[in-house]
Amino acid sequence: MDALHVAVDNSRTTIKWYISLVPELENEIASVTADLESMDNDESSKTGSKSKQMNTGRKKFNMDPKKGIEYLIENELLKETPEDVAQFLYKGEGLNKTAIGDYLGEKKDFNIKVLEAFVERHEFKDMILVQALRQFLWSFRLPGEAQKIDRMMECFAKRYCETNPGVFESTDTCYVLSFSIIMLNTSLHNVSVKEKPSLERFISMNRGINEGRDLPDELLKSLYESIKKEPFKIPEDDGNDLTHTFFNPDREGWLMKQGGGRYKNWKRRWFILTDNCLYYFEYTTDKEPRGIIPLENLQIREMEDGKKPHCFELYAADGREIIKACKTDADGKVVEGKHNIYRMSASTAEEKEAWIKSITASISKDPFYDMLAARKKKASSNIKDS
Repeated sequence: MDALHVAVDNSRTTIKWYISLVPELENEIASVTADLESMDNDESSKTGSKSKQMNTGRKKFNMDPKKGIEYLIENELLKETPEDVAQFLYKGEGLNKTAIGDYLGEKKDFNIKVLEAFVERHEFKDMILVQALRQFLWSFRLPGEAQKIDRMMECFAKRYCETNPGVFESTDTCYVLSFSIIMLNTSLHNVSVKEKPSLERFISMNRGINEGRDLPDELLKSLYESIKKEPFKIPEDDGNDLTHTFFNPDREGWLMKQGGGRYKNWKRRWFILTDNCLYYFEYTTDKEPRGIIPLENLQIREMEDGKKPHCFELYAADGREIIKACKTDADGKVVEGKHNIYRMSASTAEEKEAWIKSITASISKDPFYDMLAARKKKASSNIKDS
C-alpha cells in the first residue's frame, strides 16, 4: 500500500510539473508565433516595397527610357546585363512600346547588346516571314530614324535566318524583303497612297534579291496576299503617352486653375498627383496632360482670392524663382511655363485641405537647393550688415 501511495504521489508530482510548464510553453509558443508573424510582415513589406519601386521604374521608363533603366538597376530590380534588361523589355508589362523602341534604337554598345538579346527572345522557327514580322513589329514601335530602323531590321533578319536556315541565301535577302513587305503594307493600306501596287509589281520589285537569283513567285504571292488581307498591327504612335504613369495616383480630381496670362482667367482642369508631379488635363479622357508641374523644391500655402473660394497656391521655395514646368500651347507645342506661382481653387474647404495635405506629403525637397538657398540668405545678410 505504501508503494501505491508513493506511485500516486510521484504521478501527482509529475502532473504538477507538466502543468507548471504550460505557461512557459505557452509563452514560448507565443514568442515563436510572433517571430514568424514578424518575419512574414517583414517579407510582405519588402515585397510591397519592391513592387512599388518596380511600378515607379516602369513610369520613369515610359517618360525617359534611359533614366528608367538606371533607376531599376540602382534599386537592384534589374541586373546590369543586356539579357536581364532585354527580358524586362520583352515582357513589356506596363511599358510604352514607343519608349521600348527608343531604348532599343540607341547606338550605345550596351543598348545594341540589349537589342540583340531582345531579338533572340523572339521565336520565329517555321514562321513565314510576314508572320515573324507581325510578331516582331508588335513588340515595340519602330522609331523614326533610318539608322535605328536599319540596326533593328538587321538584327531581325539575322535572327530569322538563324531559326529558319535555308529559306534565304543570306541575311541580306531577308533584310531587303522585310523592308519590301513593310513598304507594301504602307502602300496598300495608307489612304494617301492612291496607286496601290499590284502583285506583279511586288514580284518585279524583288527580282534578283536572293544573291542574284529570284525568290519563288509562290513565296512572294503568299506574302503579298497576307499583307493585302491583313495589315500589320502597329503599336499606336502614342509618343509621350503617359497612361501608365497615372495608375494608382496619390490624388486626382477637378480643380479650377488660374491662367498665367495678362487677364488671369480661371479654367477647370482635371488634376492628377503622382510621383512628385502634378499633371493637369482638359478632360479626364485625355491621354496627354496639358501641363506638368514637378513639385521638387516647391512649397504650398492657403491663400485668399477675391474671385474664387478655397484657394491654395504652389510657389518656388525662395519665392522668386520661376517654377520649372511645361505645358502645351494652342498649336500643340510643348513650351516652358513662366509661372512663379500656380494658384488653384477647390470646390469645398474639405477638398482644399485634402489637396494641400496630399501635395505636402508628395513635395520633395532638394538638400543641395536648401544649402544653396541658405548660403544666398547668409550672403545677403552679410551684405546688409557690412
